[in-house]
Amino acid sequence: MSLSHATKVLVIGYVWPEPRSSAASGHVMQILETFLQQGWDITFSSPAGTGEHRADLTALGIREVPIELNNASFDTFISQLAPDIVLFDQFMMEEQFGWRVEKYCPNALRVLETSDLQSLRHTRHQRLKDHLARSEDINDFSALFAPAMGEEFELMAGTDLAKREIAALYRCDVNLMISEVEIELLVEQFKVSRNLLHWCPLMVDLPSSAPTPFEDRAHFLSIGNFRHAPNWDAVLWMKTAIWPLIRAQLPTAQLHIYGAYTPPKATALHNPAKGFHVMNWAQDALQVMSAARVCLAPLRFGAGIKGKIVDAMLCGTPTVTTPIGAEAMHGAHRWPGAVARTAQEIADHAVQLHEDQALWSNAQSLGQTLLADRYRQSEHGPALIEKLRYCQRNIAQLRNSNFTGSMLRHHHHKSTQYMAQWIEAKNQNIQ
Repeated sequence: MSLSHATKVLVIGYVWPEPRSSAASGHVMQILETFLQQGWDITFSSPAGTGEHRADLTALGIREVPIELNNASFDTFISQLAPDIVLFDQFMMEEQFGWRVEKYCPNALRVLETSDLQSLRHTRHQRLKDHLARSEDINDFSALFAPAMGEEFELMAGTDLAKREIAALYRCDVNLMISEVEIELLVEQFKVSRNLLHWCPLMVDLPSSAPTPFEDRAHFLSIGNFRHAPNWDAVLWMKTAIWPLIRAQLPTAQLHIYGAYTPPKATALHNPAKGFHVMNWAQDALQVMSAARVCLAPLRFGAGIKGKIVDAMLCGTPTVTTPIGAEAMHGAHRWPGAVARTAQEIADHAVQLHEDQALWSNAQSLGQTLLADRYRQSEHGPALIEKLRYCQRNIAQLRNSNFTGSMLRHHHHKSTQYMAQWIEAKNQNIQ
């Protein structure tokens, strides 16, 4: 069936989108908006409960249908919906529902949106834990920021998470990758066919007005969902090592930290006397970002690309980050701020940007150029639609050429199906 204005899309989400809480949800919303621009008929489903900052999809004309894990009601639902495209927004959703989609809608194009490679993020987190266990140096993490691709592959390849995640990539017809670095890791090290991967970074509309000028801004800012482990780790590093170094140079400086789902352990760090302010959730992230002079994103581990840094560029706010934070974000462009490897380097660059208007203005300009070159929705949106159309037209050929995916679907889906049916039967007996 060719894609048309009557195209039906089912998105199966790990959670209901919260675009003001996480970059992953923001990316999902950008994809949904791209589909809406085509006039497509969209249904969003999730087995999760409703979150505190959930987006109102119905206001956009998107149907919201809750679904259950290990329940045959999904089979009836998807058979009646008969979608042309099914998009899973995390690989765990493909694991749970992929066999049902294949069984009841075998001709539907199966798409996986990755946001980041979770197995890469977890591998880097473990490397940080190992480093901290071996060393008491809270300042220098240079060794963590320059591993060879082959080294990361060896660490990832031995994990169950990587095996699960990459198997899910193979089982889908096309995978939306937010990071070019992760594409190369999959192709060069894991030998995944490039045909299965499509680069789809964060997609934004460029600002129509000039950003807030230097003289109308104040303070440092850091932002990120506290449920995302790299963000919480960054806050701890700022508290213990980076912020004291900045305050030593700027005794009246303030750092405002915003994030959804702020836990008690984070609010316990709030210390106005030291200029360290834990501000909880920002209802308008772009507003608080536009009021800050410098964004701090000292990420010691992570994967994908960083929504907070794209937001900073949208607001004209220079960012000081690590090689992890800058990874896959700027291509051949100069960084709009500074990339540093130690707490002292991060602090020094942050102070320089905060105090030097000429340096700050140049960084702001670099960010606007970078946005225009790499993140335009008007370029990536049509490219995504064309990729889906291509895959739809050539679905039989693509599946025939992906024997590994066919083999994995055969074995995984059978075992998953029998386990799901056993769980469902057990639940019915309990009831």
